[in-house]
Amino acid sequence: MSYTDPRTRCDRTDAWGQLRTHYERAGRDFDVRDAFAEDPQRVERFSQQAPHVFADLSKNRIDAPTEALLVQLARECGLPAYRDAMFAGAPINNTEQRAVMHWLLRKPAPAQAGQAQAATNVVAEGLRDVHATLDAMLRIAEQVRQDDAITDIVNIGIGGSDLGPAMAVKALDDLRPPAKRLHFISNVDGMELGSLLRTLRPESTLFLIASKTFTTLETMTNAQAARDWFTSQGGTDVARHFYALTTHLEAAAQFGITTTLGFWDWVGGRYSLWSAIGLPIAIAIGAPAFRELLAGAHAMDEHFRTAPLEANLPVRLGLLDVWYRNFHGFTSRSVAPYSHGLRRLPAYLQQLEMESNGKGVDAQGAALPYATAPAIWGEPGTNGQHAFFQMIHQGPDVIPVEFIALREPGRDLPGQHPRLVANALAQARALMVGRADAGGHRAFSGNRPSTFLVLERLDPASLGALIALYEHRVFVAGALWGINSFDQWGVELGKVVAKDIEPRLGHGGVEGLDPSTAALVQKLQAK
Repeated sequence: MSYTDPRTRCDRTDAWGQLRTHYERAGRDFDVRDAFAEDPQRVERFSQQAPHVFADLSKNRIDAPTEALLVQLARECGLPAYRDAMFAGAPINNTEQRAVMHWLLRKPAPAQAGQAQAATNVVAEGLRDVHATLDAMLRIAEQVRQDDAITDIVNIGIGGSDLGPAMAVKALDDLRPPAKRLHFISNVDGMELGSLLRTLRPESTLFLIASKTFTTLETMTNAQAARDWFTSQGGTDVARHFYALTTHLEAAAQFGITTTLGFWDWVGGRYSLWSAIGLPIAIAIGAPAFRELLAGAHAMDEHFRTAPLEANLPVRLGLLDVWYRNFHGFTSRSVAPYSHGLRRLPAYLQQLEMESNGKGVDAQGAALPYATAPAIWGEPGTNGQHAFFQMIHQGPDVIPVEFIALREPGRDLPGQHPRLVANALAQARALMVGRADAGGHRAFSGNRPSTFLVLERLDPASLGALIALYEHRVFVAGALWGINSFDQWGVELGKVVAKDIEPRLGHGGVEGLDPSTAALVQKLQAK
């Protein structure tokens, strides 16, 4: 498919300069408390219900003129055309010449043949393949769920093959059969896998090896160690106890694996939980619930694809990110899910946002004169309150916070839920209003911005919509920054250097190394 990037980089638009002027005149000293006093409709103006997710943006340092300028910026940057190119299957990942179609993984199968024909060929063909693989994956998941002999499922992967599935399985633990325990191994540190293997029995364990190429160093190191353990403990049927999520069928077969599921080069790792990489999720929650997860994400896809920019929640959040990063100069954002089920969401978002948008050059390789992705970090509430909220309330740096709360509790100890939600609401209010009736150590400046997201409950559809919301928000910010949000060249150099250093830890050679690394090699060399 012939493709020309329709974007204009944000700093080359008229709106960018207008936003600079607006920030100096009205943004730098903006006080949210004054904005509430002046606008009785502020909550309504800056709140929005999107599919499965309600958002209150009213405690942010933004007003109607600012948002109007940001929407103008999005239009001048070509965001609508760039979004439409993604949904048409254009190769918007220009450095790898690939389409970006993770959204296709959750698109329903066409009810009639004519619906598929209405799409572009690449989308129609992809959709057929997606549903064939999805049906096969869900059949395997149900077989595992019904196999009483298998009690422990160990997913071995790293990055997107670990963070997304691990986060989703923990979030939806209410749906997991008590007889099935799921474990996630990613670190090449042998302590992680070794400590787990001591608790397992080979006859009741299923290993899922998640690696597109079946060559990922950390994953294959752990996979080999798992197979060695399996055979040393008397295991003989590798094919029954090891499945592969990979496109390299030959390598999987050489490993002894016959059950494989593949995916496509247009699925980035950090966007892959919807694909065969989601097999552990499907085993945990079952086929019907996995389809609900996809349906929730698809509902958010359609909202992002069709809603006007002014009423498009992923767009509004992405524009807020640009406003805070490039005008206010805020360097990080804290994610605070007041839900134990979402405790791994901050770690998942770290990869999604920082690997996607942590770029210093634009899509054409030119150095950028402005900042891109903020650092993403956080912990579930109320734990974070007793760790880093001191800095958020009283530290010299302003750190926007993203609160996530559920209206309905999970199944366990629901009587504690009001206390949990009260803490989330209290923190957001305290950050905004501060405390002016005390000085010194007890003073709180207030005017600390936050966003508040509400889910009705933590079910598959809501989780799917929440994840898709974040995916599209990342897309919006990356689109305006003019970068390619779908490659990750920054992870390559360290891998290359590690291959050179590893043998040195054995033989001790330090030729060609800098003095610091040479000294550390000798310090850490195996005795």
